[in-house]
Amino acid sequence: MLFANLLAQRPRRASLKWSHKTAHLLMACVGVSLFGLVGCGDSQDTGATTGGSTEAKLRLAVIPKGTSHEFWKSVHFGAEKAASELGNVEIIWRGPVVESDTGSQIEVVKSMITSQVDGIVLAPNQKGGLVDAVNEAIGEGVPVVIFDSGLDEGPEIVSYVATDNYRGGILAAEEMAKAISEEGNVILLRYIAGSESTEQREQGFLDGLKKYPNITVVSSDERGGDNATASKEKVGQLLQLHGEELKGIFAVCEPNANGTLEALRDAGLNEKVKFIAFDPSDALIEAMQDGSCSGIILQDPVQMGYQSVKTLVAAIGGADAEAFISTGEYVATPGNMNDERTQELLKPSIVE
Repeated sequence: MLFANLLAQRPRRASLKWSHKTAHLLMACVGVSLFGLVGCGDSQDTGATTGGSTEAKLRLAVIPKGTSHEFWKSVHFGAEKAASELGNVEIIWRGPVVESDTGSQIEVVKSMITSQVDGIVLAPNQKGGLVDAVNEAIGEGVPVVIFDSGLDEGPEIVSYVATDNYRGGILAAEEMAKAISEEGNVILLRYIAGSESTEQREQGFLDGLKKYPNITVVSSDERGGDNATASKEKVGQLLQLHGEELKGIFAVCEPNANGTLEALRDAGLNEKVKFIAFDPSDALIEAMQDGSCSGIILQDPVQMGYQSVKTLVAAIGGADAEAFISTGEYVATPGNMNDERTQELLKPSIVE
């Protein structure tokens, strides 16, 4: 189970190595505070000088699964917000353009190790494929916080900051059951293999539907891929097979959901087949307004970036971290979509 894996990944603080640069910076901060001066992390002292030299900053690499979707731009906003508040942190934002490009993400991690960053915040796009790179970082004295999507057991990470994606899948099942009056055929459209976050959503959805005996999952093994175009094509094929008797479909991430919406509209089924999405987009928000989408499961990507950076900086300073830090999971529906908090999550701030 997810939480068992998280507990197994709880960091052993005594064994964590630090780079010479990080150790020097921390010693300098402690020395300054002993003399009653402003310590590291004071957001009002960015660029302050001591003895004529500019105070060194912690350089943190924040590496998302991809960089093209709105979700990651909001994570970036949260990371920069935390850095601004801390004052002694520089964010290096870098990741692959395509979320399925594990090789490129591994190369980014390795380049950050070579660049001697003080810490890494990483959303692995493949739960097994990034294990060696993370172990390499930790072996070189670079602490790592994992966010958004989990990593296979092994590396002694600082913490895992994420949505409880399994619970998100449960919420999707409950919303689907409401939308189709607890009976009928439904489809689960999967993402790509090896993505821990979406696998948890998929399993939560299937488990959540078990308490509704009159709901039948007619397809749960098809994958939409990492972009809207591939998802649209796949859903179009599924609609040809099941459309006449289909009551609902659940897509587990933004690109899959956008493609699903297009396919339903092209087939003229966007109001007949109830649709539950995970993560918002402008098109999906509009779809809730016109009846083409019955609900969107929401995360808090700004908080994800924010908490990841704050947790890593605190750990570098010697503080213990929780093995798992939840950033919450929420449901937007046509009935609550104009509420203030729902609006914040439907349209989170982004880095342009």
